[in-house]
Formats: sequence, C-alpha cells, structure tokens
Amino acid sequence: MSDVPIIDARGMRCPWPALRAARAMRDVSAVMVLADDPIAPTELAALAEQQGWEIARIADDRAPAFRLERPTRS
Repeated sequence: MSDVPIIDARGMRCPWPALRAARAMRDVSAVMVLADDPIAPTELAALAEQQGWEIARIADDRAPAFRLERPTRS
C-alpha cells in the first residue's frame, strides 16, 4: 500500500476531503484519504459511486481512512 498516495485531509471540513481525492485521482488509479470530518465517509462514498470507483474503509491509527480505487479492467 506504500505506493498509493496519501491525502491528509484531517481537520478539513467537507467537501474538501472529497475535492482533494478527486483531484489526486486525475493522475493515479488509487489514493488513501485520511479524513476526520464525520461527513467525509458519505461524501467520499458518493464521489466513488459517481465516478465508478471502489471505496473501502481501511485501518489506520492516524484517522479514519478510506481507499479509493479505479476498478481493474479485464
């Protein structure tokens, strides 16, 4: 997972975590977002659904963390 860029959105209020993730996803196929805003999970899930990306909540000691990823094409 170390090759995935980390978007540190701790302390940012929505919609900033989702906007930062969307911008990062222009250049990469996956990102990890650290976001402690209580609305962030909903906003990130809506962004992922709208873009056709996969989202997963992942364990991280720093803050609630989410991995956004483009689905692999077969």
